[in-house]
Amino acid sequence: MRRILIALATTITGVVLVFAWPTSLNRSVTSDTAASGTTGSGTSSGTGVSGTFDGAVTSMRYGDVQVRIVVENGVITSADAISYPTQDHESAQINSQAVPMLNSEVVSAQSASISMVSHATYTSQAYITSLQDALDQAGL
Repeated sequence: MRRILIALATTITGVVLVFAWPTSLNRSVTSDTAASGTTGSGTSSGTGVSGTFDGAVTSMRYGDVQVRIVVENGVITSADAISYPTQDHESAQINSQAVPMLNSEVVSAQSASISMVSHATYTSQAYITSLQDALDQAGL
């Protein structure tokens, strides 16, 4: 009986510690775009920011990904992966389907909260990272 109580107390303590552990979702993040080496050009007016913003080049297992967004009056009007892996046949085939899906998801969601594309996990993760940098530059 004593062993059961000790095991139960240990389990409860472990569960509490896991749920109390801070994650990246509940931390505030600041971005220093000057240090990132990325470029962006835009203007800010009373109705919102406008311009073209290039995210940071994000390296992944199969190559680099970079995203460019066009913003008009605070609204993302287009998103394009201006650089993504196409060196080998498999990467070219996967990314030829994944990148257009990611581009349209960004315009629909108006944020980096987009779904990852199945079978293009590395590309999706790098795309979202570069996209977030472009959004940070735009102040969105």
